Amino acid sequence: MRSLFPVTDETADQGPGADRQWTLDELADRYAYPVDRADSATEAKGSASASSSPAPSPAASPTPSPASSSASPSAAPGPAPRPWLRANMVSSLDGAAQHDGRSQPISCAADMRIFGTLRGLADVVLVGAETVRKEGYRPARAREAFADRRRAAGQTPAPAVAVISAGLDLDFSAPLFTSPLTPTLILTGEKAREDRKKEAEQAGARVVVAGEGRGVDPARAVAALAGLGLTRLLTEGGPRILGQFIAAGVLDELCLTLSPMVTSGEAQRIADGPGIAVPKRFSLASLLEEEGFLFTRYRRT
Repeated sequence: MRSLFPVTDETADQGPGADRQWTLDELADRYAYPVDRADSATEAKGSASASSSPAPSPAASPTPSPASSSASPSAAPGPAPRPWLRANMVSSLDGAAQHDGRSQPISCAADMRIFGTLRGLADVVLVGAETVRKEGYRPARAREAFADRRRAAGQTPAPAVAVISAGLDLDFSAPLFTSPLTPTLILTGEKAREDRKKEAEQAGARVVVAGEGRGVDPARAVAALAGLGLTRLLTEGGPRILGQFIAAGVLDELCLTLSPMVTSGEAQRIADGPGIAVPKRFSLASLLEEEGFLFTRYRRT
């Protein structure tokens, strides 16, 4: 794996030995959430300089100030970090997010290592009910490689999975609900079926209301999770859920793997939802490469 951006003395000097498998620690450093990054301000400047768009205003930045980062225990606590929602998706060269309904055929081993790293850093993984059914989702597991980081950040040993569902058409006897290390959350609307909510709770899940009707309001979902102390948010889709987050203006970061494959056919794009009036500009924060796969990370400006 090679780092192509941001360009530093180290990346500019990469010799033949630089194309190697990165350790999970190296990946975790590269993909750390802004609140956990010592160099997030530097990275933000680097990504902004590569774009013609204006840099983010200080008010919009989730990066803690040096004063709050180094405050003494006796100092007054600063404001809680705002939630940061990142998405992790994969796309073929011709824009397909899946092949035969699943993302695995257009993925690779390095992509799965990054997938595992992003989970290892998150407080909660948000996923749509359809994706849970199609991909056979299981509970996130604790991994020793991230144990010290999670402990230092005050996180649970493994991230919670939060399933977004209006109809609650889910198998509550599945391990995702009956045997997770961290209890599974279900995000639904106020008017979702009461009997299904009760079944979910009886299975061990926690039901979180995040919408006035049957469905979930994306901004309210993010706020509800932040209210539970879950601010490092990761969504793995599917495309309809990601489309809703984009339309609602709550997506902060997109980790997109560009697979060197073509599929043709009628597969969905990575985002499939309501359109927005004006395309939103994101700036490149990081670019890695391995065996023709490009691992990009974009942050909204």
